[in-house]
Amino acid sequence: MRLGSWTCGLVAALGLQLAVLPDAAAQEYPTRPIRIIQPFSSGGFAETILRAIGEEFRKSLGQPGFVENRPGANSIVGANACAKAPPDGYTLCLLTIDTLSYNPFIYKKLPYDPANDFEPIINLLYLTEGFLVNPGLNANNLAELIALAKSKPGSLNYGSPANNVTLFMEGFKRDTGTDIKMIPYKGFGDAGTALISGEVQVAFIGIGNVIGHIRGGKIRLLAVDSTTRSPLFPGVPTLVEAGYHGVANRIWLGIFGPAGIPKPIVARLNSEISRIVSVPAFKERYIKALGLEEILDSPENFAQFIRENRARAEEYVRLSGLRSE
Repeated sequence: MRLGSWTCGLVAALGLQLAVLPDAAAQEYPTRPIRIIQPFSSGGFAETILRAIGEEFRKSLGQPGFVENRPGANSIVGANACAKAPPDGYTLCLLTIDTLSYNPFIYKKLPYDPANDFEPIINLLYLTEGFLVNPGLNANNLAELIALAKSKPGSLNYGSPANNVTLFMEGFKRDTGTDIKMIPYKGFGDAGTALISGEVQVAFIGIGNVIGHIRGGKIRLLAVDSTTRSPLFPGVPTLVEAGYHGVANRIWLGIFGPAGIPKPIVARLNSEISRIVSVPAFKERYIKALGLEEILDSPENFAQFIRENRARAEEYVRLSGLRSE
């Protein structure tokens, strides 16, 4: 009888010790720098924000976060690198609506499983996207652009760095009866550069990439996709105010890791990133000043958001007629 009691006590003690181990690991984490993969070309706002978060990691966690740019194939290259990394909390990645919601229904085969290969940590922000044109184009508002495009079918082109942009623009063309050709780019910064140079005449990209160029007159902003006007450009209408009532599925960007990261580490990263982005000075410089909107939800809420967003994306792709590759 005493032996049985001793055995039960030992098992209970071991169970308690094992339960504490993950929390202890989270308290010790991190012991080396944290890699943060971003799937776009260098120079965009995403890299700027991630580098700022990485520097704040150095101050609060004792180890820096460093950004590794892995652009290509509508974020597939960077996502795959993240999915294949060890799930130890030392590889994080920035993924988007394209990576996890649209790509599964646009590509016949992906090197990663969008539903099971990633650990949601925090939904970081929404982009405010702008309908932009080269200032050399004779279009000062959306109505004039539509009229111009209809008068010269196929003569205008738009730069697309991501599937969400292509889906929106193809829907816009259907809704307005216009013919604007698509030219693909690896990143939002590349598409902005092409617009400035006149390589393309139209773009629908995050205004955070091109704020200085808009203010400097190198790009003309016709409308924004947010529900209210951007405080950065209060004189610019929303798409609805400009007369376009089609679907604009807003772009979100979130922080993930490979599936299987210990939950206490996920919780610590979520808490730390939320704290960093919520600091007024950080928010003003890296969120509001770039025309972004923070989200900062829990890992559980983020996971549910992704499931719902993916279901909507499937229907959106189906209606667009965009073929699988």
